[in-house]
Amino acid sequence: MRCPSCAAFDDKVVDSRLADDGLAIRRRRECLGCGRRFTTFERIDEVALVVVKRSGSREPFRRSKIVAGVRAAAKNRPVSAEQLEGLAGDVEEALRLEGSEASSARVGAIVLERLRALDEVAYVRFASVYKGFDDPGDFEREVLTLAQGEPPPVPPPPAD
Repeated sequence: MRCPSCAAFDDKVVDSRLADDGLAIRRRRECLGCGRRFTTFERIDEVALVVVKRSGSREPFRRSKIVAGVRAAAKNRPVSAEQLEGLAGDVEEALRLEGSEASSARVGAIVLERLRALDEVAYVRFASVYKGFDDPGDFEREVLTLAQGEPPPVPPPPAD
């Protein structure tokens, strides 16, 4: 680490502590050249999560898009903003565990899975858009599946 005062590369770590709720390490360093102390932070450099659209185009994963879609499905339902953020965080975490790329179909399937546990009405609303319901029979089939307690079909993660 280069000293911000004298630009020397030699320093020693004086103190290390967790920061940002354990997401970073704060280090106090002392320059061996000039004796000045300074602080550095060490964080995980996460690989960007990419969503592969049906058209084949790629775009960065944006949690805000998940929250907006689920918020629309949960309109006038007893679902808090914190629950929506938590759902989006769970989706992002599940996708990161599967790799650095995910299909839009996989993203939607994981959202449906999490939303079903959160609010069944919001689940049916989201499913109607995600699955492209064309007629009332589609709603009927989805509600029947929901009432029978059958898990929704979830596409498997892509094979590497």
